[in-house]
Amino acid sequence: MTGVEIAVGYLCAWLVGKARRVAGRADAEVDRGLDAGMDRLHELVSAKLGADPALARAREEAGAGQGEPSERTRQRLVLALEDAAETDQDFAAALKQALAAVREAGPVDVTFATGTAKATGGATASTGVVRPGGTGSGSATAEHTGDASADGTGSRASTGVDYS
Repeated sequence: MTGVEIAVGYLCAWLVGKARRVAGRADAEVDRGLDAGMDRLHELVSAKLGADPALARAREEAGAGQGEPSERTRQRLVLALEDAAETDQDFAAALKQALAAVREAGPVDVTFATGTAKATGGATASTGVVRPGGTGSGSATAEHTGDASADGTGSRASTGVDYS
């Protein structure tokens, strides 16, 4: 995955999170460093792309409650950012720095529309974000997760965010 694709992923996560905060559904505990880095990335991209239709569409989709942008919107954002980075070296450098700041703040794990997790006979099955050994750092979000079922002694199944 290129840096631009990662930037689009972060940007989309920011847009979805912003739509939720506006709607009053923000998580009570926000990682401030990560939030600041995501804000900076959004400001940088928004300033460069301005009224670009791909960015406008991503905002519309996030505001409408979509968990992530459509594949077409994501592709259009990637192309718009690639074009901006190719034609403006200062922007490319600033984008690289903004991405580094987000990464330093911790991982941003976002998963949407996971499938079903089913474990039998002592097995473990997980879909979504899995961070073994504790809570980890950075934020994790899961939306529209599938069903989880576990049958038998020692079986464990989870969808969404799993910190075990």
